[in-house]
Amino acid sequence: MDCSGMDAGFSSLRSEAAGAMRTVLVSAENLQLTLKPELSQEEQSLTHTNSSPKDSHKAGNEDLKEMLESNKESLKLEAMKRIVGLIAKGKSASELFPAVVKNVASKNIELKKLVYVYLVRYAEKQQDLALLSISTFQRALKDPNQFIRASALRVLSSIRVPIIVPIMMLAIKEAAADLSPYVRKTSAHAIQKLYSLDPDQKEQLIEVIEKLLKDKSTLVAGSVVMAFEEVCPDRIDLIHKNYRKLCNLLVDVEEWGQVVIISMLTRYARTQFTSPWTEGAEFDENKAFYDSDSEEKKDQTEAKPYIMDPDHRLLLRNTKPLLQSRNTAVVMAVAQLYWHLAPKHEVSIVTKSLVRLLRSHREVQYIVLQNIATMSIQRKGMFEPFIKSFYVRSTDATHIKTLKLEILTNLANEANISTILREFQTYVKSQDKAFAAATIQAIGRCATNISEVTDTCLNGLVLLLSNRDETVVAESIVVIKKLLQTQPTQHGDIIKHMAKLFDNVTVPMARASILWLMGEYCEKVPKIAPDVLRKMAKTFTAEEDIVKLQTVNLAAKLYLTNSKQTKLLTQYILNLGKYDQNYDIRDRTRFIRQLIVPNEKSGALSKYARRILLAPKPAPGLESAFKDRDRYQLGTLSHSLNLKATGYQELPDWPAVAPDQSVRNVEIVEPLRESAPIVGKTKQPKSDKFYSDDEDEKEEEGSDSSGSGSEDSSSSSEESGSESEEESSEDSEKTSSDSGKSSSGSEKSSSESESDQKKKKKTKKAPQKKSKPAGDSDSDENGNGPVGQASSSSSESSSDSESDSESDSPAPKKKTEEKAKPKVAVNSKKEVSLLDLDDFSPAPTNAPKPSVLSQSLLSDLEGLSLSNISSTVQVTTSSFGPLKTYELLHHMTGKGLSAKYHFPRQPCLYQPSMVAVQVILTNSSDHALEEIHIGDQSPASLNIHCFNTIERLEPGASVTVSMGIDFSDSTQAANFQLCTKEDQFSVSIQPAVGELLMASTMTEQDFCKEQGKLQGMNEASATITMATANASRQAINKQVLSVANVGEVPSSQNNFSRFAGQTVSSRALVLVSLELSESSGALLTINTEKSVMASMLLQDLKQALAQA
Repeated sequence: MDCSGMDAGFSSLRSEAAGAMRTVLVSAENLQLTLKPELSQEEQSLTHTNSSPKDSHKAGNEDLKEMLESNKESLKLEAMKRIVGLIAKGKSASELFPAVVKNVASKNIELKKLVYVYLVRYAEKQQDLALLSISTFQRALKDPNQFIRASALRVLSSIRVPIIVPIMMLAIKEAAADLSPYVRKTSAHAIQKLYSLDPDQKEQLIEVIEKLLKDKSTLVAGSVVMAFEEVCPDRIDLIHKNYRKLCNLLVDVEEWGQVVIISMLTRYARTQFTSPWTEGAEFDENKAFYDSDSEEKKDQTEAKPYIMDPDHRLLLRNTKPLLQSRNTAVVMAVAQLYWHLAPKHEVSIVTKSLVRLLRSHREVQYIVLQNIATMSIQRKGMFEPFIKSFYVRSTDATHIKTLKLEILTNLANEANISTILREFQTYVKSQDKAFAAATIQAIGRCATNISEVTDTCLNGLVLLLSNRDETVVAESIVVIKKLLQTQPTQHGDIIKHMAKLFDNVTVPMARASILWLMGEYCEKVPKIAPDVLRKMAKTFTAEEDIVKLQTVNLAAKLYLTNSKQTKLLTQYILNLGKYDQNYDIRDRTRFIRQLIVPNEKSGALSKYARRILLAPKPAPGLESAFKDRDRYQLGTLSHSLNLKATGYQELPDWPAVAPDQSVRNVEIVEPLRESAPIVGKTKQPKSDKFYSDDEDEKEEEGSDSSGSGSEDSSSSSEESGSESEEESSEDSEKTSSDSGKSSSGSEKSSSESESDQKKKKKTKKAPQKKSKPAGDSDSDENGNGPVGQASSSSSESSSDSESDSESDSPAPKKKTEEKAKPKVAVNSKKEVSLLDLDDFSPAPTNAPKPSVLSQSLLSDLEGLSLSNISSTVQVTTSSFGPLKTYELLHHMTGKGLSAKYHFPRQPCLYQPSMVAVQVILTNSSDHALEEIHIGDQSPASLNIHCFNTIERLEPGASVTVSMGIDFSDSTQAANFQLCTKEDQFSVSIQPAVGELLMASTMTEQDFCKEQGKLQGMNEASATITMATANASRQAINKQVLSVANVGEVPSSQNNFSRFAGQTVSSRALVLVSLELSESSGALLTINTEKSVMASMLLQDLKQALAQA
């Protein structure tokens, strides 16, 4: 019963499944018939071999034509999608051109885009039909949609008919001035097409290129440089004014644009800067350190130390981050730039990036390994630490294996040769015969280059002679032959051993090599050589041509040295050769007979037969196949092929004298110029006239009497300011809305020469500014010294019109202050501020007024409103400076480099949302540390403004540098790598919650009003027991300010203490109030939107107030 029930169940299931399948098949068939009839025709053409595919294709095209001519937009769109799909598969759709062109004026944007894609593909083939629609394309150039405008220009430039050249030129000029960067980019692409169509338009096109080179958009930069390279690569005068802008934009340009720009800038730099590779050149970027030494050296040698042009350094510094690019072509481009432009001690920066590329596809590996092979010949030290990366894997292709073998041979030296030879022993056993043969050649090269292992290599190669594999034996014999030529006297035994193996060797080249050795050193083996000749006489007719030639040579040499034994043999072999089929052998035989057998006809040459045939021959040099490839630029097709490819441009030689660098200076037109003080550390003579000499003397006395701590803080802030000028200006290229401001700072700072800086140092007053030599040298090294040229940008002049108008006046009378302040307010409105400040408000009345000259730009920012918060809240600097210093890196962990950091509690110069951090770097080792910089950061979203690379830090020296970190109002640690030239150390900065605040001040009334708005979930409070030592208001203030960067709010009640601050990143208000009760208890309340920060700050304040 059970079995019958189960059978019935199964049969019902089977029938249901069959019914469902039938329904699906029917519905699928209907769908196919209704929606895609052409698919069934294609299937028929594939299944029925009798029907011609052309007929079905035509039928499919007819169907598409009907869809394109229908009134429904959806059908047209579907047809265009299918047509573009056919093109993508490589099928021809040119027959549909008339039907597609009709839809070029469609109002449907999606359809229009697809039509333009089709037209770009076929406009060149169907030029006449495309010309009929040219008016439509011209109308589309005025379309409000930027993609349509760009597509129209693309189609227009694809119609390669000379008659429309004027129309194309007009369209390109209009597109070059388009508001959309995408359209301007397309116009740069069209320039190249028009130039190839009509080279006579070159001059007009150069004008458009010159205009587009001034474009500040990163989208356009790569395309216009490509057009420049195509049309006028020799017009480097067009690049001068745009050089610094291109350097600064480089990081944000798309990847293929980066490759083109880097290639162009490499050639540009080779024409504009002097060589950093001069013999005995010393890098004088650290002038402050070596002034005393240089005087002594001048007496000894007249050679001037090399001073790198700041623009040269700018290019190297701005391309360095691109070594981390995911695009292998970009990394390769930067690597070749460093190879051709950087000082020799800096080229090693590219090593790790190139080794990283070896994990990519084999095509990429091949090109990268070719370039590494060229590099490793000249500079072995670059790749020696990564020698294991070049070990051959079993999965590598033969051409990859051969290149790795080449590099290993180039890197071989006395220290690592034993390891490399062990690797080679494994490679010789490889099943890949070509690779095994290449390995034996590599062993021979190692033996030639390193005399210590010559004998070892020879013995190893002799052992290989007993190998079963013929190719290995043959290659070994060829290599041994070359090695024996270097020192033949010591190796008679090896020649005898090879003679014994002669019968077993079948490879012609190997047999010929043994015969050559026998003939060359026949006097060392007088008994064996005639016997070998005897064997050869037997098999002469069956040998290969190369073996026959060497047999004739051997016979001639033995005839001259041992004619008694070999005279008859020689005559026999010469007779065989006389009638050989190969004319080379016949000619050689006749020549040898006349040379060695004297007769009446033989001329004067027979006297010199011995000197001709037995002359000492130089040993062959075993050289790398990549030895001469460095004549081509790395990364080019010519370098890869080792021959000059079409379109290859030679890399120019360095000029003996650098051209004028002022050609790269950009003059900025200023709309309104007032008598503002010059940026930096210089002073204008006007300020001396404005104040009396007595006041100046008082000022100097006051600044001398001020504490050393303030001098230190000012020097560090000056240093951070000078360091930040360059990088902040790079950022301004992206973030600034004012076009006049962008990149001006970087252009000026990078063009500043050290000689200019030295002149400025003489102009400043000694007691007014005292900066540490380490700080100065740091800014000098990076070419980011203070800028003091007359053509300073409006952004720079305005920021210092604010700061210097205050700092230049020590403590003048109240009247002069009142007069000065309105002027400052006017300037700040008319000009753009360096720090992107929204507005300028006068200093609050309760802020302490400095009695002496304010030395730091940071402290001059008191009273500046940094955001659009209501006017009741005023940003102020904390009146209490915490002296808490935290350890960032211990000198034991850092191999001599130690680092400490603290929070100066000042507004950050780089970005308003960043927390300022000052790092003190000390070299505790006995040797100089080079290239101290910040490496990788985590988390990836972390925004850190790094300090500039410190090129050199002497033993015992220390330097203070400034950083900016955007913690995003979170106490999450900022992790990054502190790197030197040799090492990387992982470090982290963990901020206390109180350091994420910015001190503010307000009236008591405003405090209560704002506190009323932040109730409920925005309030955190706790009752605490106060320590007796913290009972007074002064003690409370001290403890609160030691925990958090907040400003004191004046209170009319003695039992109330109030403090206000804002979060640095989001500018959220943080209000702290402390109400003392009659006993030692107190109620601590914190009001802020940031509830997490409130609870953390509450815990910290409780702990600080409770402890004595």
